[in-house]
Amino acid sequence: MSLFVVNRYLGEEESESVSKESRSQALLAKLQQKAKEKQKQSRKERPPKERTEQQDVKKKRKADKNSGQEPQLHKKRKSEDADSDNHDEPVEDAKKNEKQKKKKKKKVQSGISVKDLPETPVTERDGQEDTGGGEEEEMETETENVTLKETAEKTSAPTGFTVLGGFENKPVQKVHRVLPQWLAQPDVIHRDIKSNLVPISDLPGLSALLVKKLQNSGIQHLFPVQAEVIPAILESAQQGLLIGRGGYKPRDICVSAPTGSGKTLAFVIPVVQVLTERVVCEVRALAVLPTKELAQQVCKVFTSYAEGSSLKVVMLAGQKSFAAEQASLSELRGSMRRSLADIVVATPGRLVDHINKNSGFSLEHLRFLIIDEADRMIDSMHQSWLSQVVKAVYRSGGGADVGSIFRRTEPAYVTAASLSPPQMPLQKLLFSATLTQNPEKLQQLGLHQPRLFSSIHSHSSSTTAAALTHTQGGFDFPQGLTEYYVPCTLSKKPLLILHFILRMKLSPVLCFTNSRETAHRLYLLVQLFGGVQAAEFSSRLSPAERKKTLKEFEQGKIQLLISTDAAARGIDINGVKCVVNYDAPQYIRTYIHRIGRTARAGKPGLAFTFLLGVQEKNFLQMVVEAGTPGIQKQIVKPQNLKGMEARYEQTLQELANAIKDERAK
Repeated sequence: MSLFVVNRYLGEEESESVSKESRSQALLAKLQQKAKEKQKQSRKERPPKERTEQQDVKKKRKADKNSGQEPQLHKKRKSEDADSDNHDEPVEDAKKNEKQKKKKKKKVQSGISVKDLPETPVTERDGQEDTGGGEEEEMETETENVTLKETAEKTSAPTGFTVLGGFENKPVQKVHRVLPQWLAQPDVIHRDIKSNLVPISDLPGLSALLVKKLQNSGIQHLFPVQAEVIPAILESAQQGLLIGRGGYKPRDICVSAPTGSGKTLAFVIPVVQVLTERVVCEVRALAVLPTKELAQQVCKVFTSYAEGSSLKVVMLAGQKSFAAEQASLSELRGSMRRSLADIVVATPGRLVDHINKNSGFSLEHLRFLIIDEADRMIDSMHQSWLSQVVKAVYRSGGGADVGSIFRRTEPAYVTAASLSPPQMPLQKLLFSATLTQNPEKLQQLGLHQPRLFSSIHSHSSSTTAAALTHTQGGFDFPQGLTEYYVPCTLSKKPLLILHFILRMKLSPVLCFTNSRETAHRLYLLVQLFGGVQAAEFSSRLSPAERKKTLKEFEQGKIQLLISTDAAARGIDINGVKCVVNYDAPQYIRTYIHRIGRTARAGKPGLAFTFLLGVQEKNFLQMVVEAGTPGIQKQIVKPQNLKGMEARYEQTLQELANAIKDERAK
């Protein structure tokens, strides 16, 4: 084969010629020298007969490969094989060395290295003097050139192997998330409250009693979210409490609208109107809220609109003892326990306690399950409150009275058998300003054919698919809110708060911190500085103290309310003109709920966020990606704070002593 011809041994080189050759040629010569010595040693160890047989095999292979060559080539190879017996008499000829150097240069120029060529044993003819004339030398050179070309072709494209390459740098297409249809195509609610008010008289299906109560409360128009959601809930209960429309279970409703857009009234009014027609007092509406303060607020709204009817509203939030709450839920008449509540407003922990420990608390007639601040309630699913509520609702499914119309079984596939006889449906109503669009989280709620009402960032009456796509993953900021961020250092933060109140005359101010320790330290510092009526609002206070503090803040007796995120969700505090993020929020949802305490119901409001240098880039990127209408930079010049620095330094020393005294107690 031609492969054996390529790696022919070219003889030893003199030390002078090696020094003149390039580094690659010297390395090639050294490798060939080692191959020659190894081959000679192996030939000495083998018997002469074996060597003769090996030479015959090589001759046959060469003859088969080069059968198409000219007859002179065969003669040349035969003469070389015949002269191979005299391998012990090497002749070092200057002419031969020059010829070998030319051959080496041609091999190097052909681009084939030692690694690319297969190892072949060195034959016995290597190292001997060629007896042919100049014509034979030229013919040998041409033969080697042809062989090198053939070998290069075979090496570059071997058969049976896939040649890799041809990769192009193509731009990677962005992966667009695919949402369920109810999430991707919601019912649109206008964000601009003032220009989209709906008169109460234009709302279909609203009872005269509730219209009168709304007018007595000074409400002549409904906000866009109320005008869309109230008719949808009333429509699902047109056939009464026992069956849904057409005998089918009504769709669950999800509402995602900005803070202060009237979501509470959107579920209070229809639930009160539907339950007013009930005959027997049973728990038919359950509202679950994350905090006690928010539960108090919702309970107050329910009570005001249920006043004058036979409906009873009970709150389970730990404000009273467990026994007092138990007595307000039911009473024992003879051997039967009778429910005293139609609407229950509860926090998750207290609700689970009554389900497990209060035998008089029954949810078997529950018609509406209202989940306010739904995104936070989903995060608290580790308490398993929802699964326990659902289990309590369908507790009578395995009873003996199988044919009863009050029998309830957990919903499964809709079939003719599952619809006969019809049973009272359980409808879930979800409300949040930052409702998640993660289907995996929403799946935990077990929603039935949900319908989503969502606001968009558009002032036009027409909504396009592009506008809806733009708002996916974003949040709704309150209309009328102006956002600022203030670059500062850690030591200047308290001075900035004092500057806002004493110099800029911003009052009342709701200030948020990331921990109750920071809130307490800032409260002590402002108290010691003097000139500002301040209070703190955190878990350090009892529920009664927190309720009193909020009331005084609404009345204007407190200029600065320093709070943790306990007051960030849902609580409607009247008169908040300015919100200050003393500590920058880590998550966009926290930011949305904090600034949502101002600019409520379309009123104007200010929001300031104090940012350290290392926080600025990440915070601004987070807010822009959330869809902010625009956040402006507010710089407070150092000379504006110089007048308070001396008193501030003295106050810091007093603060250290005050904290030591507190820890010593």
